[in-house]
Amino acid sequence: MNDMTRPLALPQPSALEAYLRRRLLAQLAPLQGGRLHLRDALGDVTLGDAAAPLQVNVWVDNPAFYRAVAAQGSVGAGEAYIAGHWRCDNLVALVQLLVGNRALLDGMERGPARLGGWLLQGWNYLRRNTREGSRRNIAAHYDLGNAFFSLFLSSDLMYSSALYADPGDTLEAASQRKLARICEQLQLKPGDRVLEIGTGWGGFALYAALHHGCHVTTTTISREQYALATERVARAGLQDKVTLLLKDYRDLDGQYDKLVSIEMIEAIGAQYLDTYFATLGRLLKPEGLALLQAITIEDHRYQQALGSVDYIKRFVFPGSFIPSLSAMLAAKTRSSDLQVIGQHDFGQSYALTLRAWRRRFLSQLPAVRAQGFDERFIRLWEFYLAYCEGGFLERSIGVSQLLFARPGYRPADIPGTH
Repeated sequence: MNDMTRPLALPQPSALEAYLRRRLLAQLAPLQGGRLHLRDALGDVTLGDAAAPLQVNVWVDNPAFYRAVAAQGSVGAGEAYIAGHWRCDNLVALVQLLVGNRALLDGMERGPARLGGWLLQGWNYLRRNTREGSRRNIAAHYDLGNAFFSLFLSSDLMYSSALYADPGDTLEAASQRKLARICEQLQLKPGDRVLEIGTGWGGFALYAALHHGCHVTTTTISREQYALATERVARAGLQDKVTLLLKDYRDLDGQYDKLVSIEMIEAIGAQYLDTYFATLGRLLKPEGLALLQAITIEDHRYQQALGSVDYIKRFVFPGSFIPSLSAMLAAKTRSSDLQVIGQHDFGQSYALTLRAWRRRFLSQLPAVRAQGFDERFIRLWEFYLAYCEGGFLERSIGVSQLLFARPGYRPADIPGTH
């Protein structure tokens, strides 16, 4: 999307901006695993290893970039990108390079940026996922409009990681493979009553009802998603197989044979992990199975991430968090009798999914603009998709399908268990 030609005249940095530039370059001087070439009004600087595979060029067109990084660290860098203060020929590679040098990246968050971080934490605290807060946070993202998401998602409108068998797979094939695996793991069959927490646009509910003949009750708190999911269910003639609810997961009742929640846990807030798992256990029959698909962060970085606000929390998903496997399992143990009987990690598939979304998004920019979105919004989303793709490629974040069972579950293929 970016025009990488250098503007004819660049604004000269102030004395403060020149100082902050020197400080940032000194922090990044030990860069390893790639080469970063920076060009601004003061000239060209090259950092890192010119022979390494990751080669990144950055143009700083407005020295306000240096003040933004000093004030808010990586969040400030993202905000400066949204403002158009800098450009890059390969955002994904830049994210990979910085994630691969996390100690240097952490250094960017110190000093004045730490005060900015405290202010961001205060802002994030106000976005807690109470019932009202959850509706507000979800609306901030998903109520961008169904037409917008339709521009870049797969045709089944799944806004979660697909499951690739090969990098050459189409997004549609990989998305359907993910849904097929979930249904296989849950051993879905006609007559099963299935609860889905987090409808999305109805992709899983439609697939499970159509291919396995089960009845799916699915809930969301996004009015935009609820409206389109209702329309899609009616269009498929599956009203007798799919029940749609506009309801907070904490307010659900009844018990179900199977339960599924696909990348919804990230929206509940860390302080509600115990509530979430207690709810799963309460809604699942004593012999039931549950599958949870979740984005995950490394266990050793979980507490640090909880105490900070990154680009995603600030600009994309207010009120969100990324759980670690150990945090989920500890909450599960404290709050329910659910047992883990399977786990499948497929983080590289998420990188491929995000790459497909990003390429589709960038190919649809005239349509994005026609929907009323401006250049700041376009840069925000380009950075978001690249930021996440780089994180998955470097395995600083992952995605897992966790299969849980209540104590009464007995595998059907073991003789004498029924």
